[in-house]
Amino acid sequence: MELFRKYFSESQLKDMEDSGPNWGVNLHTVGHYVHPPNRVYPDPEHPSTHVFQWEKGRRLQEFQIVYIAGGRGIYQGEGIEPAVVEAGTIMLHFPNTWHRYKPALETGWEEFWVGFDGVFAEYLMRQECFDPRKPLIKIGFNTEFLNVFLRLIDTVKYEGVAFRQIASCLVVQLLGLVYSSALMGGKTSRRQEQVAHAVRFKIHELWDRNLDFEAMAQEQNVGYEWFRKVFKEVIGTSPGQYLLNLKIEKSGQLLLETSLTVGEIAARAGFESEFYFSRIFKKKTGFSPGEYRKRR
Repeated sequence: MELFRKYFSESQLKDMEDSGPNWGVNLHTVGHYVHPPNRVYPDPEHPSTHVFQWEKGRRLQEFQIVYIAGGRGIYQGEGIEPAVVEAGTIMLHFPNTWHRYKPALETGWEEFWVGFDGVFAEYLMRQECFDPRKPLIKIGFNTEFLNVFLRLIDTVKYEGVAFRQIASCLVVQLLGLVYSSALMGGKTSRRQEQVAHAVRFKIHELWDRNLDFEAMAQEQNVGYEWFRKVFKEVIGTSPGQYLLNLKIEKSGQLLLETSLTVGEIAARAGFESEFYFSRIFKKKTGFSPGEYRKRR
């Protein structure tokens, strides 16, 4: 999966405030990064507003959701003893609240994060379910949560029409999923989640290809029928339909945000012909590619 990080400067935040309605959730940063083992954390690419040294820790001026998707590490907060952070854990950071965290040197870790503030964000984060004294929430390998995070990253990366408002909605959705996942406690087995999570990430990496799902099942050391059933139970749709829906979603972004022809987009998305792509696109979206592009 492509790594991505975005930090909005004060001037960019001001420009966004002046561009359209404010929905009460203002995005400050979003990203996905894999920090390798045996390297100092955080890396020097963090801006001064977010970088910190382990010895000193830091206080942010915003709320943050940090999701650790792989590896392990340690967290310590204001009045909170050091605690082990395992894969599948969310760290919640609150404004002006001291904290520090880092991956284990021998494992590194994979992290997703989003930083935000705003009137509605303040209201949500002050609810009883989000407690600064309990900043660690274990949700496991929650594929729905990861899917929303990936959509958020794509929204910010391409900065399409009304991307700020769309990003605000996705942050609220993330908060809802954090809460519901904590209540659910996980109804599927860890192994099922791991398999579905691994294949889903692979699909996002290779969305523009025609994938061999039987080979993917073999890579996970499971039978194809078991894999197909588990993927649908966890994700909510079959692997083939998930890939097709993702191709259509990505193609829609290319139609709105690039000048590529319909034929070029069809080829990039791995469709065998422009005609077949157009037929499937209209079936899924209700619009032909040309009609969809006019919505820009």
